Amino acid sequence: MAPAAGRLVLCSNDYLGYATTGRLGAVPEGVGSGCGASRLVAGEHDAHLGLEGALCRWLGTDAALVFTSGYAANVGLLSALAGPGDLVVSDALNHASIVDGCRLSRATVVVVPHLRPEAVRDAFRASTARRRFVVTESYFSMDGDCADLCALREVCDAYDAALLVDEAHALGVFGPAGRGRCAELGVRPDALVGTFGKALGAGGAFVAGSAPLVDWLWNRARSFVFSTGLSPAVASLAARGVQLAEGDEAGRASLEQVAGALREILREVGAPLAPSTGPILPVVLGDAGGALRAARALADLGVHVQAIRPPTVPAGSARLRVTASAVLGADGLERARRAFVSAFRASP
Repeated sequence: MAPAAGRLVLCSNDYLGYATTGRLGAVPEGVGSGCGASRLVAGEHDAHLGLEGALCRWLGTDAALVFTSGYAANVGLLSALAGPGDLVVSDALNHASIVDGCRLSRATVVVVPHLRPEAVRDAFRASTARRRFVVTESYFSMDGDCADLCALREVCDAYDAALLVDEAHALGVFGPAGRGRCAELGVRPDALVGTFGKALGAGGAFVAGSAPLVDWLWNRARSFVFSTGLSPAVASLAARGVQLAEGDEAGRASLEQVAGALREILREVGAPLAPSTGPILPVVLGDAGGALRAARALADLGVHVQAIRPPTVPAGSARLRVTASAVLGADGLERARRAFVSAFRASP
């Protein structure tokens, strides 16, 4: 159910506020609303090429390929690269799109405990697979914690494996010019997945990497080949989001400040806030009923924070996933404080 008009939304992924403040501007004149076909048939537009070029310049990659969604990007990437006889090692808390991509690849999949690079090494030691892949989120969407990308790169290099990194929730938020956690740590993944529907304020997603990788995906990623291309209008807005995010140090500073303020409020009211970093603040209540009751209490106070329950998160870890936005001002923080005080029955 969508939040009612006027309700304070504290669970969106619009981290820099581009989606709700109109900063992306209008679609340029002459840019169509739809492609009419797969890009391999008749759906190739200048807006796609412009967006992919902007991504390469921003991220420092040789090539990029735009998909219609983050789900399509992860499913397409994994099912195109890995196959029977290969090994894919996946973090236990990876997003459902990664899980489904692993399944569709028909490779052997080893799910390792969350944030355990040594378990990845153990999986490689035990394997005789012809090719090996590691796939992880860089900044985990439900827990707000971070993969040890340096350690994973080291393990992959030692075992001649490819490192695939989903930066969906990190792009625009972390790293130099908002280029994500890989750039922040100086780690070069073999494939980088990102989305335009979070900090960049538009829609769609992409895979960036080498030219041979993108050529392969163009022909083999079924979620790309057999889908109508991303709307050119959306692609043009996404390119504007890339341009804005690249120089938006003020937005990132504001986002960090707001996230810190929300953390302090949640601690003050006694909410069971799990350790995290960045704009994702998980209030882990345990059972689904408790999470639903807390979400309803906040909704009654005009604050929308959705209850996240299994199977989205593991059993026993139902939560409120509170998120910060750079454009949440002092009035919004005060509304949030009053609502959390009331919902968690703590003193102000």
